[in-house]
Amino acid sequence: MHIKLGAVEMGVLEGKVAFISGGARGMGRSHAVRLAQEGADIITFDICEQLDTVAYAGATDDDLAQTVKDVEALDRRIVANKTDVRDRAAVQAVFDAGVEEFGRIDIVLAHAGIMPIIGEKAVGIQAWHDCIDIMLTGVLHTCEAAIPRLIEQGEGGSIVITSSVLGLKSIVRVLEMKNYGSLGYHAAKHGVVGLMRSYANSLGPYGIRCNTVHPTGVNTPMLANPEFALLCEEQPSVPEGLHNTLPVPLIEAVDVSNAIVYLCSDAGRYVNGITMPVDAGATAY
Repeated sequence: MHIKLGAVEMGVLEGKVAFISGGARGMGRSHAVRLAQEGADIITFDICEQLDTVAYAGATDDDLAQTVKDVEALDRRIVANKTDVRDRAAVQAVFDAGVEEFGRIDIVLAHAGIMPIIGEKAVGIQAWHDCIDIMLTGVLHTCEAAIPRLIEQGEGGSIVITSSVLGLKSIVRVLEMKNYGSLGYHAAKHGVVGLMRSYANSLGPYGIRCNTVHPTGVNTPMLANPEFALLCEEQPSVPEGLHNTLPVPLIEAVDVSNAIVYLCSDAGRYVNGITMPVDAGATAY
C-alpha cells in the first residue's frame, strides 16, 4: 500500500509516529514492522519477563531487540524499552522519551496481552488480576499516556485497541473451561470495547478516532506452543469456539497488521468506534 510521487514511493503512514505496547514479538512486532514499512517511526515497549500465571514462554529481551533490528532494517527509527504496561508512570516515561526523540505522535496501538488460561496456572485468582491489569488497565495506561499530546497537537490521530473474537463471543462453553484465567481474558477483551466506544465518542470532536480489532487465532507464540496444543486436546470446546468459517486454522499476524494500517491511514479516516473482526469468519455464526 504505497503512493507514487514521481519516481518515489511513499508509504501511507509516511511521517507518522506510532506508540505500540507489547511490541517484542508476535502481533506487536508485526504491527511495528508493518507500520514501519508504510513510513512510520515506532515507540514500543514490552515487559520481557515470564509471568507466573502464563504457562507458555513469554517474550524476552532478545525478542524486543529483534523488533528493533527489523524496524531499523527498513530505515525507520525506533525507541524500544523494557517496561511493564501495568506501571502507569513507566508507560508515560516510555511515551515521553519517544515523543522527545521524534517530536510527535499520531498512532496508538494498545496491544500488550497474555493468555493465562492453561492448566494449574489459570486456576488461581491471580490469573484474573493479571488479565484485567494487563489487557484492560494496561490499555487504559497506554491510551492515556498519549491522548493529551494528541489533543494538544490538534491534528487528529488514530487509536487501535487489540481485542479478540473472545471480545465478541465466548469459548467458555463447558464448566471445565471456567477458570479465573479464561474468565479474566473474556472480561478484559469485552471490557476494552466499552473503553474504545468511550474514547470514540469523547475524542471524535478532536479528530482522534478509536477502534478495536478482533482477531481469531493467530499464528504467534501465544497460540503456537505445546501448552496450548495440549489444552486443545484436553478441552475440544476451545478449538471449536475458535472455529473459522474460512478453511484456515490460524491467520497470520500480518493479516491483523494490514487491517490496522487501514484503520490508521487516510483510507480509514472516517472509521470511528467500530469493532473490526479479522477472524476468517469465526464470528459469522
